[in-house]
Amino acid sequence: MPHLVILYTPQLDQEFDMSALCRALADAMLTVRDEQGAPVFPTGGTRVLAYPAAHFAVADGKADYGFAWFNLRMGRGRSEGVKRQAGEVLAAAAKAFLAPVLARRPVGLTLQVDEGAEVFDAKFGNLHPLFTKGSP
Repeated sequence: MPHLVILYTPQLDQEFDMSALCRALADAMLTVRDEQGAPVFPTGGTRVLAYPAAHFAVADGKADYGFAWFNLRMGRGRSEGVKRQAGEVLAAAAKAFLAPVLARRPVGLTLQVDEGAEVFDAKFGNLHPLFTKGSP
């Protein structure tokens, strides 16, 4: 964790490069620091995944409205200030990236930050060690 999931209406794929937005948001996540200046999110655990909705209805249906929902899920233990900062950093990055699209078409955007209350949490891949100090 953290995982940022974007669920969006598929016509937005014609408006901008979704992979580039994912990269911009992942890079933004990696800038978030806690009160002591330490990174909040581990590089190897930072993931942004985007999924176009197969079926959708937005607003009154009288126009080709777009929508994207950004949901950041992070593990417990971070301060309220850090959680708010993460949301603000992501919102700012999304607004900056999407400004040209918002200037030419109506798009609803929602960003939510959720804190995980895991019942079970296993991390067993080999990605994290690539970003741990002292790794080859």
